[in-house]
Amino acid sequence: MKGTVLGIEGTAWNLSTAIVNEKDVISEATDTYSPPSGGIHPREAAQHHAKYASAMIRKALEDAKGKGVRPSDIDAISFSQGPGLGACLRTVATAARMLAITLDVPLVGVNHCLAHVEVGRWKTPADDPVTLYVSGANSQVLAYRMGRYRVFGETLDIGLGNALDKFARSAGLSHPGGPKIEQLARQSKNYIPMPYVVKGMDLSFSGLSTAATEALKRHSIEDVCYSLQENAFAMVVEVTERALAHTEKNEVLLAGGVGANTRLREMLAIMCEDRGASFYVPEKRFMGDNGAMIAYLGLLMYGAGDTLKIEDSHVDPNFRPDGVDVSWRE
Repeated sequence: MKGTVLGIEGTAWNLSTAIVNEKDVISEATDTYSPPSGGIHPREAAQHHAKYASAMIRKALEDAKGKGVRPSDIDAISFSQGPGLGACLRTVATAARMLAITLDVPLVGVNHCLAHVEVGRWKTPADDPVTLYVSGANSQVLAYRMGRYRVFGETLDIGLGNALDKFARSAGLSHPGGPKIEQLARQSKNYIPMPYVVKGMDLSFSGLSTAATEALKRHSIEDVCYSLQENAFAMVVEVTERALAHTEKNEVLLAGGVGANTRLREMLAIMCEDRGASFYVPEKRFMGDNGAMIAYLGLLMYGAGDTLKIEDSHVDPNFRPDGVDVSWRE
């Protein structure tokens, strides 16, 4: 695998461009859409991406030039093809197409979920892990088997990050809610019983979020945040542990923005220690949505000859990771 790829991420609120080669991230430029109140509005986020895309691309190219990598050295352009907010995906795809045409290089459409997995494999010693991927909209347990990443468990309604943000809004906490909930949870050890919804290998978070909002009428916000976290994290750790047993793998990788939470990491580390499995977490800059992960999976796919024609580069807001034929792994 050799080459240099520029990747663009813009599935939701984070617009990020990065240039990577097989050794490391050469440059990265990010601008985040921050709503004045409430959650992400897809149209406003897309307008943000359209406004700043050219500036972020230019900055990444200029920073790379300062390190001896010129635009003519770029071998391919990769972009988030999905899943994500449709308006945001279309904006980023348009920028990627224009850049590929301008530089006369191939285009690579990347599955956002698998980019989280592959950047984790790149930036940790993990080789063939069971991955717990938890972000705003996505909550899945994934593992590679027979040419595809299989989904061994997933949310049946909303993602874990969105459940936390939904509760945070009802509690008057600013977006993003996860870090504020974590901070408040540290100030309590009083557990309040809450819905624990694991159905086979799948999960449900919407009822838990609603129950936490209702609990605010009777309990302190610190106790509610603590109980919400403990319940939600125990649910995802349980499903991850069963996937680990089923696949007979011996590594767990944590991916996605919710993975920044220290309590979730602690619970996964305890589970892995009990099972004799290795636990890996990439550094924080690779946990949330970032251009480096899109560029890196783009590099893997480019090396495998897995590129797109412009006319085939439509986005897919519901692009499932288990629908991807994995061309870059043996």
